[in-house]
Amino acid sequence: MSSPIKVLLVEDSPVATIVLKRILNSSPEIQVVGTACNGLEALELIPKLQPQVICTDLNMAQMNGLEFTQEVMKKYPRPILIISASVQANDTQNVFELMKAGALDVFPKPIGGLASDYDRLANELIAKVKVLSGVKVFTRHQRLGLIEKSDRPIPKINQLSMHNYQLSSGNLKSQTIKLLAVGASTGGPQALQSIISQFPANLPVPVICIQHISEGFLRGLVDWLGCESKLPVKIAGLGEFPQAGTVYFPPEKRHLELNSQGRFMYSEAAGEAGHCPSVTVTFKSVANFYGRAAAGVLLTGMGRDGAEGMLAIARGGGLTIAQDEGSCVVFGMPKEAIALGAAQHILPVSAIAPLLLAKLKV
Repeated sequence: MSSPIKVLLVEDSPVATIVLKRILNSSPEIQVVGTACNGLEALELIPKLQPQVICTDLNMAQMNGLEFTQEVMKKYPRPILIISASVQANDTQNVFELMKAGALDVFPKPIGGLASDYDRLANELIAKVKVLSGVKVFTRHQRLGLIEKSDRPIPKINQLSMHNYQLSSGNLKSQTIKLLAVGASTGGPQALQSIISQFPANLPVPVICIQHISEGFLRGLVDWLGCESKLPVKIAGLGEFPQAGTVYFPPEKRHLELNSQGRFMYSEAAGEAGHCPSVTVTFKSVANFYGRAAAGVLLTGMGRDGAEGMLAIARGGGLTIAQDEGSCVVFGMPKEAIALGAAQHILPVSAIAPLLLAKLKV
């Protein structure tokens, strides 16, 4: 049997510390190896305890959860789960500033704050910690990405430009992009922010983004990206025609596709590995309608959603880009697309927007 997941719990409320420690230790696969009442105290414990996952509150004296997250990602990068009453679905700024700083996920404390309220959410909390513990190998690269451990060999690839994908260089040069589709999961909000914030207000194509995110947080993500971007960011309207210079997301629990006229339509069929919305469903629809005028970008995330969809875009003659291992939070989805030979370019997140803008001649 493998050793339990080592967790450091950072919490300034003695009552919450007792309750959270009891819940986490109730799983035989998790062990709380230490507790701290603020970020400063926790920073001293990390090199001694070597936790695999850190669970931290947000509002604490001396060093709050945001400052603590920034320091951890500079010095001891590893998965961070924010457990706080201030990361509810309507706490948009808090949630996405924490993710921008490097936190991987949030767990809203129950409003009532009673032990019985926590117990109702115990399974969800344990599941989140188990998922984050799967992000095992770490690197400091640009914004300190965390990389998913993989036993599968990754093909050796030129970092900047991979397969010509049976397209001549002349065809690639004459390629005209008419729509950009982007898919992401774990670590996606910060990667999306990095790319979309580089787009100018006169971007000549629409952008469709598919982000796996906890229910209730989509509206906050859309609002936050809208504040970080020169472009309007919105939920795609049923029957709406994609407009240049606008960023669209599917509504919660709906796949976003294009009908025969190129207008948005929703569907609820089973997606890749149960994801709804699914990156692959949208990518395949974009490939089907736009063909060689489509561009697909696959960013950080666990699993393989988007890989088959990116292959459809590549086979249709479109442009495909996968985020590289060094800048991914989790190198799962891009790795799967690369393994299929679906990625023409493999780039750090900071280089994706410049390449797209060069292709678009913006």
